[in-house]
Amino acid sequence: MMSDNTVTDLADLGTLAGAAGQPAATEAAPEAPITPAAPPAPLRDREVDAQGRSYATGRRKDAVARVWIKPGSGKITVNGRDQETYFARPTLRLVINQPFEVAGRDGAYDVIATVKGGGLSGQAGAVKHGIAQALTKFEPALRAAVKAAGFLTRDSRVVERKKYGRAKARRSFQFSKR
Repeated sequence: MMSDNTVTDLADLGTLAGAAGQPAATEAAPEAPITPAAPPAPLRDREVDAQGRSYATGRRKDAVARVWIKPGSGKITVNGRDQETYFARPTLRLVINQPFEVAGRDGAYDVIATVKGGGLSGQAGAVKHGIAQALTKFEPALRAAVKAAGFLTRDSRVVERKKYGRAKARRSFQFSKR
């Protein structure tokens, strides 16, 4: 013997719900108005100054770079000189352009950087770090790609200090048998 509350099909659910005092699935229930979904807002705000530039500081070894980026033709100026004259080695120029290549923004921004301290390799790393930071401030949507490449992390490796009783940080003085 089957009771009235037995459900054998999905259609029976509507009649069962209607019998319980709730609107059945076949009845026209008032629907909520459908609003178009807004695009997800970036987690961070865009940081741009009055001249339309983004600023960031990059560091590597003993070098500190102050970097400003603005939309332009892709010109990179370091300490008032063009990048080809300041960083004569092609590998150093390659290091500087890495954040733009990862973000897909080759030639889209002009860069003005001032660098102090360290050698050329450390200065190139500092400029790269500063460009990556400033790029994510100018376009927060690029943060995921630049962070995945590891350009937002400051490379904290520095030269180890010289110890007493040693020729350098770890090298011993030359042994003399006599």
